Amino acid sequence: MTGKVITPGVFKGSESRPPDDDLVWVEQLKQGQQSALKQVYDKYLNRIYALCLRLSGDAELAEDITQEVFVQVWQKIHNFRGDSKFSTWLHSVASNVAIGYMRRQKPWWRSWFGSAEQNEVALQNIKTNDDMSNFDLSRSGLDKHITGLPQQARIVFVLFAIEGWRHEEIGKELNIAVGSSKAQYHRAKQLLQQAIVKENNESSGGA
Repeated sequence: MTGKVITPGVFKGSESRPPDDDLVWVEQLKQGQQSALKQVYDKYLNRIYALCLRLSGDAELAEDITQEVFVQVWQKIHNFRGDSKFSTWLHSVASNVAIGYMRRQKPWWRSWFGSAEQNEVALQNIKTNDDMSNFDLSRSGLDKHITGLPQQARIVFVLFAIEGWRHEEIGKELNIAVGSSKAQYHRAKQLLQQAIVKENNESSGGA
């Protein structure tokens, strides 16, 4: 025995994992370090732009929304409590910024979705092929079909199928009935399936 006291800190180095860059940057952002925002921007720019493009369907508008997203990250970083991954929080911020941005740009936003009654009827009448769920959303070229969807169907589809929102959350955010959200989602699925089938037929030389 040497008589030296071994403190718990001696063992921390051997068991510690490399620090998560996102969490390091979050702490730096909360301290007001703009260099951390640059790191977050460089890492997530393409991913956030893709989300904004899917939601807006317009490249120029998506660029504006993307810039606003990172401004909001700088201003609201203290709202991130670490209950989820930073990337999940960032996507949520981006979705909300995009929706708010488009709502401000288009005062007739509410009319895109029709009445709850109209959408409930549409939901009952729409027939979709469940095989649509087997399509890989990440496959090359699918984004162009998503951005080609009607705006109301596109927004609901992106939030539900890609971002993982529940229809209840979509309805609350867009101020529409849950049934309206479901109707627009099924409409989007139907239109995407038609677009993919058409593309496949054209590529194979079919009619």
